[in-house]
Amino acid sequence: MGDPALSRRGFMAASAAAGLGMTALSGCGGDSEGGSSGTTTIEWWNISTTQPTKDVWAALAKQFEAQNPKVKVKIVQLENDAYKSKMTALTASGKLPDIFHTWGGGVLKQQVEAGLVEDLTDRTKEWGDGLLPVAKEPYLIDDKVYGIPFDIGMVGFWYNKAHFKKAGIAAPPTTWSGFLDAVRALKAAKITPIALAGKEKWPGMYYWAYLAMRTAGAGAMERANDDKDFTGDEFVQAGQHLQELVDLQPFQKGFLGAAYSTPSGQAAAVGNGKAAMELMGQWAPVVEADSGKGLGKDLGFFPFPAVEGGKGTITEVFGGGGAHALRQGAPQAAVDFLKFFASAATDRELVKKTGVLPVVPAAEDALADPNLQAVQKQLKETTGFQLYLDQAYAPALGQEINDSVAALVAGSKSPQQVAESITKTAKEEQ
Repeated sequence: MGDPALSRRGFMAASAAAGLGMTALSGCGGDSEGGSSGTTTIEWWNISTTQPTKDVWAALAKQFEAQNPKVKVKIVQLENDAYKSKMTALTASGKLPDIFHTWGGGVLKQQVEAGLVEDLTDRTKEWGDGLLPVAKEPYLIDDKVYGIPFDIGMVGFWYNKAHFKKAGIAAPPTTWSGFLDAVRALKAAKITPIALAGKEKWPGMYYWAYLAMRTAGAGAMERANDDKDFTGDEFVQAGQHLQELVDLQPFQKGFLGAAYSTPSGQAAAVGNGKAAMELMGQWAPVVEADSGKGLGKDLGFFPFPAVEGGKGTITEVFGGGGAHALRQGAPQAAVDFLKFFASAATDRELVKKTGVLPVVPAAEDALADPNLQAVQKQLKETTGFQLYLDQAYAPALGQEINDSVAALVAGSKSPQQVAESITKTAKEEQ
C-alpha cells in the first residue's frame, strides 16, 4: 500500500511547514492501558467545539463511563484547522490518539500506509455491517474498514428566506446564471449576498470543487487526481465561473480575515441575518445558532446549482461525513466506545440534539428538521458523490487546492494559474 517511510516524510514536511515541532505534541496512544487502579483511559480527539454538540458529546462520554466503570474517556476538542494541523504533526511523530476524528479519503489512507491506524474490519463486523453503506464509503481502504461513521451529509446553500423575499427572489436558483442573478438582486436590495470565511480557506474551496464537478462531472475529479492533471478546459472553466462570482463582490466586508465559527465569522453573519447565504455542510444550522442567533423558520436549503453546458448534474453532490478511527493497537475499550457511539440509541440522540443525519437506519425516525430532511432527500437521490477535496486527495494536494482557490478569491491568481498550481503539486506527489 505504498512506502510508509515516504508517508511519514510527507507528514513531517507538512508539520514543519505548519510550524509544529515535536515539542508541540501531547502524549497520545500507547499509554492508555490500565493504571494502578486497573482503569483504562482512552483519549478521544474530536472537532466538536460548538454547542450543543460539545456538551452532548461530553455527556455521551460520561454515559459510556457509567456503563463501563473501569474506563475513563479523556476528551480533546480542537477547532477544524487546528485539529488538522495537530493531527499532521502527530502522524509525523507516529503516535496517534486512541480514538480520533477522520474524514476518510487520502489523509486516512496516508495514515493507514504509515501503519498507524487500526484495521477495524473484524473487530466491528458484528455491528458495523448494519450502518448505512454510503456513510462507510470514505473509510474503506482496500476493502478494509478503518473508520466508523457517526455522520453523513453534503455541502449546499443555506439561505435566509426573508432576505430572498425582500430581494424579489421567488425561488432558490437551479442554474449558475440564475445564482449570479440572485446575487445581483440581493446586492440591489442592499443585502450582503454571501458570507465567507476567507481566513480559513476551506470554505472557499467548496465553490471551486462544486463548479469543477458541474463543468467536468463528478467522475472527472477522481480521474484528474489519478492522472495528476487539473489543467483540462473544464477545470479552468470552474475557476472562470468562480471569478464571475468574485467580480460581483458578493461577500461580507472583511471576509478575507473572517473565520468560520467565531462570533464575527461566516456562520454568525448568516445566523445574525447580516448575509443572505453561505455554502456549507449539513452542520450549518447548528453552528449558525451557536455563533449567532440562528434563523429559525427563515432558514432554507438548496443544492448547488447546475452549470449550463456542463457535464455534471445538480444531483451530483459534494460532501462527506465524520467518523472515528483508532490508532493501531488501541485497547478494546476504544472499540467498545465506537460500538456505543454507533448504536441506534446514541444516533437518535445525536440526530435530535446535534442535527447530524443518521447513519443507523433505525434512527431515521428521529430526523424531524425540514431542512435536514431536504439534505437527506438530496443524498438519497444522488447520482454521484465526491468527498471533500482536502480529504479525498493527498494532504499536500488538498492544501494546495485550498490555497490556490483562496488566492483566486483574493484576486492574486487567475483561473489558469489555479489549475496549473494544483497540477504541479499533484505531479510532485507522485
